[in-house]
This record gives sequence, C-alpha cells and structure tokens, in this order.
Amino acid sequence: MQRRLLGRWTAAAGLTASGLCTAARAQRGFPNRPLRLVVPFPAGGGTDVLARALGEGLSRELGQPVIVDNKAGAGTVIGNDAVAKSAPDGHTLLLTTSAIAIVPSLYPKLPYAAETALVPVLLLGVAPNVAVVRAESPLRSASDLLQRLRSEPGRLSYASAGNGTTTHLAAELLKSSTGLSMTHVPYRGATPAITDLLAGQVDLMFGTLPSVAPFIKSGKVRALGVTGAKRSPLFPDVPTFAESGAPGYSADVLYGVFVTGGTPASAIERLGAAVRKASRAEGFQRRAEAEGLVLTLDGAAEALRIQRAEEAKWRQLIKANGIIAE
Repeated sequence: MQRRLLGRWTAAAGLTASGLCTAARAQRGFPNRPLRLVVPFPAGGGTDVLARALGEGLSRELGQPVIVDNKAGAGTVIGNDAVAKSAPDGHTLLLTTSAIAIVPSLYPKLPYAAETALVPVLLLGVAPNVAVVRAESPLRSASDLLQRLRSEPGRLSYASAGNGTTTHLAAELLKSSTGLSMTHVPYRGATPAITDLLAGQVDLMFGTLPSVAPFIKSGKVRALGVTGAKRSPLFPDVPTFAESGAPGYSADVLYGVFVTGGTPASAIERLGAAVRKASRAEGFQRRAEAEGLVLTLDGAAEALRIQRAEEAKWRQLIKANGIIAE
C-alpha cells in the first residue's frame, strides 16, 4: 500500500514539476508571435505617432514585429474594448491617455469592466494642456485671465476639442477649483477650435501642446498658462496656473501602456522592461518631446495607483458639473 501511495505521489509530483517547467518555458518564450499595439485615436495624431515610435523600439527589444492598430471612436471606448476582449497573454497592448480614467464616468454602460478589464504595464509620463489666446488679445498671462474671470464672471468663452476631452475637463477643473466661470464652446477636434479662435469667435482655447505649438511659435496665438503641475520643457517661459493664482490646480494628461486584465505578471514585467528600454531610443525621445511628454516611467503598481486617483478626480468633476459625452 505504501509503495502504491509513494508511486502515485511521485507520479503526481512529476506531473506538477512537468507543468511548472512547461509554464516556465512559456514565460521564457514570451513573446512568441507579433504583438499588436492598439491606439484608440485616429492615425496621424500625436498619440499615434508616439505609438509608432514606441512600437519600433519594442520590436527591437522583444524580437517580434509590433503592429500599430488604430481603433478610434466613442471617446477611446472602441479601442479599449478591443484590448479588453483580447487574449490575456501580453501580445495585445493599448497606448492611451488620461481618457482611460475619464471614460468610466462619461459612459456608464461600457462594454468592458472598467475596474478589471485593463491593467497598466507602465505609465510613460505626463504632458499639460495649454490655454491660448489670439495674438491681439489684451490677456497676456494666466494671471491676467484669472483676474479677468474674477472681475467679469461668465463673460469670456473658451473653446475645447469637445465635451469630455482632456482640454474640456482641464478648463472645467480650473473653474471648479477657483470658483470662477467662463462659457464652454465645444468643437469636434482642435482644428475647428483653433480656426474659430483666430477668427475671434471665442476668447480663448484650451488645447493640447502639439495642436497649438505651431501657432504659438508662429506668433498667431499667445500661451497664457499650462495646466500641469510643472512648466513644460517645450515652453519653459509659460507659467502654470498653480503659480499664477490657482494654487493646487493640476490637470496633466497621462500617457500609459495597458494590457488585458488577467495577463501574467511575468509578461507585464517583461513588457514594462521593454518599454523602458524603448523609451530611451532617440526616435522615441524626439516624438515624446514634440508631444510635450515628460517621461516618468512609473511601474505597474504605481501606475495603477495614479490611475485610480485620476478616476476619482474626474468622476467627481464630471458628476458635479453634469458633463456628458458628445
């Protein structure tokens, strides 16, 4: 009897060891086929160009092709859903922005579980939005804007790239944190917003750095202030709103890489290490600088903590102001 039991235990142990060896070999073999990097924004935009530069670096680091797949629409929900429903094996990634922390409050019935369907690999970094006015505007700085809003509440109008975008929410957070008011004029993208700003249809605009940087450099618009916690290396002379009379205000745009919930920790660690190395490449550094992105390269645990804090911040603002998606 003891011999039979010992034989069974030895056989079971052998099977367990065999399974562990197989799992270990699978982990060592990751990735074993081409990877897909989903971008939930249209091709040609800043995030798309950043993703392509990152994809090149990841391909070198991981030894597999990385295919960038643009799945735009529904405020990034379409792209998010594609990754959320992919196999949890680390071969499908998502490069997105703060939108991932915003959409759960804008879209109450998401096709995926917002809390668990997507998990961070790494937080790439942060970039501010910026408030700009026409060159002939009497407003010269963020301090001027805040003073004008105090003396003439509700008088000024501001343009954004659309309801629920980071540019819209950055302005609404400024209003909320200061108790000041101005009228929102949403557009479908940055281009029509800039067009109407230059035509004098709106008083100012909150835009992403890449969308307004050429107009700042050409002198067609003037940058008043950036929405981030720190000044942007792109425009170091432009102050933050926090240092211009809105203490504590910060509305940075976060950029991060995510995978499907349930992806093995070993794959996430491998991907995180590869992203860090890829981010040091000259091509990626150049694209990050053009995007106004300041690299932080926070790991998965810290990225998740930051994501949850962002979700809470935007949930409170969206609910308090009755903001809805377009």
